[in-house]
Amino acid sequence: MQTAYITHPDCLRHVMIEHHPECPERLRAVEDQISARGLMDFLRYYEAPNADVHQIERAHKVEYVESIFNNSPLEGFYHVDPDTWMNPYTLEAALRAAGAGILAVDLLASGEMKRAFCNVRPPGHHAEHATGLGFCFFNNIAIAALHAVEHHKLERVAIVDFDVHHGNGTEDILAHNKHTLFCSTYQHPFFPGYAGKSMERLVVNVPLPAGTAGPEFRFAVQKHWLPALREFKPQMLFISAGFDAHFEDDMSGFSLSDDDYVWVTRKICGVADEYAEGRVVSMLEGGYDLTSLGRCAAAHVKVLMNL
Repeated sequence: MQTAYITHPDCLRHVMIEHHPECPERLRAVEDQISARGLMDFLRYYEAPNADVHQIERAHKVEYVESIFNNSPLEGFYHVDPDTWMNPYTLEAALRAAGAGILAVDLLASGEMKRAFCNVRPPGHHAEHATGLGFCFFNNIAIAALHAVEHHKLERVAIVDFDVHHGNGTEDILAHNKHTLFCSTYQHPFFPGYAGKSMERLVVNVPLPAGTAGPEFRFAVQKHWLPALREFKPQMLFISAGFDAHFEDDMSGFSLSDDDYVWVTRKICGVADEYAEGRVVSMLEGGYDLTSLGRCAAAHVKVLMNL
C-alpha cells in the first residue's frame, strides 16, 4: 500500500516547560521504532508544508487564529491555558503540523498515495473553534478533513479518534457539518471533562470508565463505530491516533495493549478499503510513555502499509 510519512524538523523545536509530557522526544520515539522495524525504506517521505491562514480558518475563528499569531513570543513563553505554552518556535511547529494533514489529503485525493501517517506535533484534537487547550493550538485533523470537503469536494469524510481523551475540539468544529462523521472513544470522567453526546449520522461518542481494557474497547468499536461508519460510507477516513490509552502510559486509567491498536487500525482500514478506495490519513495525537508510544505507532503504520 503506497503510504506517505509526513513530518518536519520544526515540530521538534516546540518545547514547553521542563518535563512536560508533550515533548519533542515523542516524535523521535515514533521515528526510531519505524526505522528499527525496517519500515522507513518502504514509506514515501515528505516534509510538511506550512498551512495557509485561510486553510486554518476553515476550522477556527478568525480572531482566535489572529491571537495565536499575535501572541507568538520572541522569547520565553506565552500561556494559552494552564497546560499549554507557546515558545518562539511553537507557531511554526503548529503551522507545519496543520500543513501535514493538508498535504496528506492532497496526496490521497490525487491518487499519488493511498495512505499517510503524519508524525507531527503539537497535537490538535483538543483545539476548539475559538480556543486552544490541552497541548493543542490548531486542530490538525479537523483542518485536514475540511480541506478534503471544501477544496477536494468530497461529500463524506469520517474522523475516528482512539486517543484516551475526548476529541472535544474536533467535535466542536465538525459536529454540525453534514459532510463529516466523528467517532470517538475515551475515558470519562477525565480531561477535558465533557461526556459528549452522540448525534445521528454526525457524532458517535463512546465514553468508557477508567479500567477499560482491550475487550471492552473492541466491543465499543464494533457496536458503535463500525455500524455508523458503514452506514455513512466515507470517501476518506481520518484517524486521530493517540496512544495514551496503553497500559504502560500513566497518563490514563485505560489498559489497552499493542495488539488493540493493531486491531482497531485494521478495522478502520477495512472500512476504508470498502468505501474510500483505501484512503486513510492518520495524525499523531497523544501518547506520553515513549516506549509504548514508539512501538504502537510503528505497529499502526505497519497496518496502514498493509504489511
